Amino acid sequence: MLATTGATAMAEADTPDAPAHVPDLRADVNRDGSVDVEGTSDSAGENAWTARRGAIVLPNVDDDAKRCPVKDARGRPLSDKKLAQCNDGSDTKVNGTRDAADLARLRTVPLTGTPAGSHGTVKAIGTGARAGKARLFIKRDGRWSLLRATDRLSAAELRTGVELGVEATDVVRDARKWNGEVKVRFTVTGGGTSRSDDVVLRTAPVLTHHHLQRAEEVLVTKVKGAGAYGRDQRAFVKELAAQVKDAGIGKPLTTFTEYGDPWAQDFVEPAYASMPGPGGKQHTMRVMIRSAQPDRPAGRELFEKLRGPDVGVVQVGKPTANEEWTLNSMGNLETIPPYTLNGKSYPAGRIIQGYRADSGAKPAKSMRTFLSSQGVQAPLLLDTSWLSVGHVDEFVQFLPADTERGWRIGVADPTAGVELLRKAKRDGHGAKKMFSVPRGSDVPAPKETIDQVLAKASFHTDNKVAAERIEANLAILKRETGVTDAEIVRVPGLYTRDSYESEGLSGSRKLRRMGPETLERFSQLRGGRDSADGARGAAAVRPNSAYVPGAVNGVLLSPTRYLAPKQWGPVVGGKDIFTEAVNSVYAKAGFTTAYIDDWYTYHLGMGEVHCGTNTLRDARAPWWPTA
Repeated sequence: MLATTGATAMAEADTPDAPAHVPDLRADVNRDGSVDVEGTSDSAGENAWTARRGAIVLPNVDDDAKRCPVKDARGRPLSDKKLAQCNDGSDTKVNGTRDAADLARLRTVPLTGTPAGSHGTVKAIGTGARAGKARLFIKRDGRWSLLRATDRLSAAELRTGVELGVEATDVVRDARKWNGEVKVRFTVTGGGTSRSDDVVLRTAPVLTHHHLQRAEEVLVTKVKGAGAYGRDQRAFVKELAAQVKDAGIGKPLTTFTEYGDPWAQDFVEPAYASMPGPGGKQHTMRVMIRSAQPDRPAGRELFEKLRGPDVGVVQVGKPTANEEWTLNSMGNLETIPPYTLNGKSYPAGRIIQGYRADSGAKPAKSMRTFLSSQGVQAPLLLDTSWLSVGHVDEFVQFLPADTERGWRIGVADPTAGVELLRKAKRDGHGAKKMFSVPRGSDVPAPKETIDQVLAKASFHTDNKVAAERIEANLAILKRETGVTDAEIVRVPGLYTRDSYESEGLSGSRKLRRMGPETLERFSQLRGGRDSADGARGAAAVRPNSAYVPGAVNGVLLSPTRYLAPKQWGPVVGGKDIFTEAVNSVYAKAGFTTAYIDDWYTYHLGMGEVHCGTNTLRDARAPWWPTA
């Protein structure tokens, strides 16, 4: 039997005297959202997927019909493994009521001269098929049904042409095992011969958000309980809702309520996958990436509450040796906005994560493999050894800008923070209290003065180390992105070593205010495990955390509105000197700064408003080249 594939079959089909049953399978190779079976716009390049041409298929990991259970038949919570196993790609149906929007379309060109007795087959082949990563459906009489490799297309269907749909049943997890390629073969048999035509699709990568994408929804945990912390945290949530509304975000807050983990930034990284859709628009699926912390139960609520139509959840893996628990929190993952440097383009931006250069500890290999396997955002590691918690969101951010590049880098500036105190002292205000925060309901307000703070040698050492380490990381970012000094926003801030010993500074008393029911939780979730690690003690490397609430550790609510933690700095002449300085810096960068009090809810737990929140952002812009 004669068999031809790919370009050979195409060439025969274009020949006037070619056999009537030469197959021609088409996909959306030019990425305009439709499959061209009348012209040739989707012909060239169908066999070799490239950055500029080639059809895209979604990983179908959402739950359109809300069919995935969270409890077993006896009402017991499912295991993490079973929670993660269920999604639309795990069954053999087209789920939901929409017109199979999650399926990438394929069409066969009508073979009008197909003789009676001929038949066709369509099947996935290659690594993706062998690994069970692809599934095909066919539309017959207006209904979608599973198409098996052995199912036949009739001669009548070959004459009229058929519409097919393909889904990837999973995200790409390790490109060395499967890079997302889905190859589909259309074979026509008749008259004693078989001929085939192949098309190649690629599974859409899972991409993290960057700050050029507008915030559409804000996530936060609402902690239960009648204690002081619970009351303070619920007040924070209420104020956050007002700030979100004032920023023009129409959707109400999404609140996590089941597991009491206040660090909504840390147990999940909102991401997305998208492919071209009808009318030149994109069809987008949100993909929530659970942190690689299997002993962190809050990640379960992603499956229990958020998974649904166009929202999937990915559970990646767990840490192994020398993979520090705190580094796997998602506050340790931020995204540089899109850029091009030296001919290398990052159209969806680039991921940064922190690691311990002193010990070599990194985020979990399973997560690093997953992120790099998407093949688009080329993760970059920065040194966060100098921080107790070790998250990149503690000192760096990326801000939209009305510039040619479209964004700037914002960094904490300890040198500027120290100078604010020195100036206040020079002006005769050294006796002013360092902090203006009022007493909490179960903890006294800090009492140290500017003079007392400036007299501490450790204070200057801590901020000198912080400034040096920030500059070293900034040098990496400048080298990797081409950002210049003129594109850097330096935000006054201060750091202090994290210690359980009393040193006379409020920064030394972090975590102490929580009652016994929350103390252990805060200690574990924001670095307590790290501090207790015998391999590296706090005294040996003097890790730092924010002293004044870290202004860079805030939330970008709109292209011009920024939400920062309330500074509670020294008040001189009726004005908080840190608030005034932060306002000035962000105003010059084009932002109006609003503030929210997080002192007793997040700051004392070694985090800020960014650490306690998360954002879903607009992902309608294509990640693939459009020109």
